[in-house]
Amino acid sequence: MAGAPKGARSEAELRLEELDRVMTALAHAARRHVLLVLRFRGGSMTAGEIASRFECSWPTTTRHLGVLVDAGLVRVRKRGRERIYELDAPALDRVVRGFLRWFRDEAASAPG
Repeated sequence: MAGAPKGARSEAELRLEELDRVMTALAHAARRHVLLVLRFRGGSMTAGEIASRFECSWPTTTRHLGVLVDAGLVRVRKRGRERIYELDAPALDRVVRGFLRWFRDEAASAPG
C-alpha cells in the first residue's frame, strides 16, 4: 500500500481479524450460552452470577468470558470488588451482518 506505514493493515484485514475473533468466540457452546444468558437476564450480570449458571470450573468460566471480551461481544467494568459483564449486542449484530452481506445476491454479483 503506497504511503502507508510499514506493517499497517488495511481496513479489510482489520475487519477479517475482528470477524475471526467473533467467530472463534461463537464456536464454543458455553460462550454462546453466556451471550444468551446475558441477553435474557437484562444484558449485564456479575461474574459470580454468570458462573453460577454453568457447571464448569471458575477458571474455565473466566477464560470463556475473556474470549467474549476479546471478541468485543461483552464489556467488563469493575464495581468495587465485582466485575460486571455487559452484552454488546450491537457489536455482534454489526460483525455478523457485515459478514452475511457478502452472501446476498447483490453483493455476490458485484465486481471485484
